[in-house]
Amino acid sequence: RARQATSAGVGEAGGGPLLSTEKIFAIGASTGGTEAIKEVLLGLPPDCPGTVVTLHMPPGFTKSYAERLDRQTRLSVREARDGDRILPGHVLVAPGDYHMEVQRSGANYVVRLHREAAVNGHRPAVDVMFESLARCAGRNLIAALLTGMGKDGARGLQAIRQAGGHTVAQDEATCVVYGMPREAVELGAAKEVLPLERIAGSLLQQARQSGSGNRV
Repeated sequence: RARQATSAGVGEAGGGPLLSTEKIFAIGASTGGTEAIKEVLLGLPPDCPGTVVTLHMPPGFTKSYAERLDRQTRLSVREARDGDRILPGHVLVAPGDYHMEVQRSGANYVVRLHREAAVNGHRPAVDVMFESLARCAGRNLIAALLTGMGKDGARGLQAIRQAGGHTVAQDEATCVVYGMPREAVELGAAKEVLPLERIAGSLLQQARQSGSGNRV
């Protein structure tokens, strides 16, 4: 089982700094997302690409949710802290009431947290995370937009696709609320539209095809 993520610049002896070609999984969701995200993470092996998650959830709940996922999946999951590195086998969940962005720091990717204005009525907002990833990760990114009300994440998913990343939207039949994925599909932001049970497999397939350095 993967161990807890370290903050930026810490723990590099456990495998060295990440290569610039390292893949990243990114997942965004809202209504119905707690169970949908869990299903995707349950389908990922412990050495999968590092994963970042933004879910519309209030302060306090994100920490307990991450702890629950840490117990239930083969991954090391926790609420993100400012400066955390994105590492294989680890999942960082955006804290309630904080936007989470991803930046390059040398050969590494790190998360930055801030409390700027809500976007699409939300903080954290999926668009904030996705758009930051489009700027810094491009083709290294494999992103999924899951069930949720509203439109948050659709523009960001479009930016990721335009930057060369692979994009997936959950299909209507398996969504609790087909709002956010619908907006993404209508924008042409989703390269694939898949039922929930196939999304983990698609993420892993794309990581293999694009030459991920992880044993997936």
